[in-house]
This record gives sequence, structure tokens and C-alpha cells, in this order.
Amino acid sequence: HVQLVESGGGSVQAGGSLRLSCSASGYTHDRYCMGWFRLSPGKGREGVATIRLDGYTTYADSVKGRFTISKDSDKNTMYLQMTSLKSEDTAMYYCAAAPWRDRCPLTSGSDYAYWGQGTQVTVS
Repeated sequence: HVQLVESGGGSVQAGGSLRLSCSASGYTHDRYCMGWFRLSPGKGREGVATIRLDGYTTYADSVKGRFTISKDSDKNTMYLQMTSLKSEDTAMYYCAAAPWRDRCPLTSGSDYAYWGQGTQVTVS
């Protein structure tokens, strides 16, 4: 049974930084595509960043150059380092996983099988 648990959210001033973590159990990172998604009032869920099995990363245009996705396979944990945060980054952030070996698309997430409970990020 795959379980994902996010942590690291909080409130920060514009221009600040946060690092989100996604701890996984029930599987290993060498078998799943992983991603970060966010949901904010008035917007649909959007893909923020994904990391493929081989480490290839994809980012939404709105976060390129500011956010970095990474994973530590030994710890079975994925991270999202967020810098230069803006008010429009305010959202509930979710990590998700899917058992794809050769792809890891930046979609709305509806095709991802496993989800965490989310962690709130508020930028003021």
C-alpha cells in the first residue's frame, strides 16, 4: 500500500523560501514517477514539477528558476525547494506518484495514482 506524507509547508513573506518534503512508504522511488501539484482557490489543480525515474525533471513555466525538485532514494523522500516565493504561489501543495518508468508528465495530476494529504503554503 503506497503512502505519501507531505511536510514543510507554512507561512512566509514574499521573496522567502520553503522546502517541502514528501516521505513515501510502501514502494521505492526507483519504481515511480513523482510530482508536486498545487491547488489554490479559483484555480484548478496544476502540476508544479515532476521527477522521472532517471532523474529528469520538468517544471511549470511559473516556477522555473525558482523551484527545484529532487529526491533522496535512500530516504525514500522527495523534496521541493521553493525560493523567491510570490503571493501567487499560495496553495495547498500535494505530492503524487505513478508507476511509470519512462514518462513523468506535468499534467493536472488526474492520471497520478497515489496522493498525499497536502501541505499548505501561504505567501504574503
